[in-house]
Amino acid sequence: MRQLRLTVRAPVPHRRLVVGAILVDDLDAPSRVLACRRTRPAAIAGRWEFPGGKVEPGETPAAALVREVAEELGAAIEVGAELRDAAGGRWPIDERYELALLFAVVAPGEVPRAGSDHDELRWLSADTLGSVDWLPSDTQALPRLQALL
Repeated sequence: MRQLRLTVRAPVPHRRLVVGAILVDDLDAPSRVLACRRTRPAAIAGRWEFPGGKVEPGETPAAALVREVAEELGAAIEVGAELRDAAGGRWPIDERYELALLFAVVAPGEVPRAGSDHDELRWLSADTLGSVDWLPSDTQALPRLQALL
């Protein structure tokens, strides 16, 4: 009797999308970007990031970004274009997540404020972009961003 062996391979996991807001002073001619210092979890407390979070099922990246910035910074935003890597892709975080970075501006009359996730907000120019300790997922995009400021 002939035996057949079935090789079952684990499916390639689909990375879950996380969005980050590159909040700039002007979408047409940006010169500053807002960085936010994390308060938690302990492993990343004190490091800087672009505010944002996970995209929920059925939610667009832009809608997720509007929701996340409202939750984290208490401000409404207007979303612009996405910053992609040199190959036109999104930014890998790890084997489970990838990052979509979208430009945005704070809506007129709105003021972002540090909430429970952040203890400090700082506007940075191209010259000061590297002056804070960014999270690795955001660090990978800094050279492309710096060239646009």
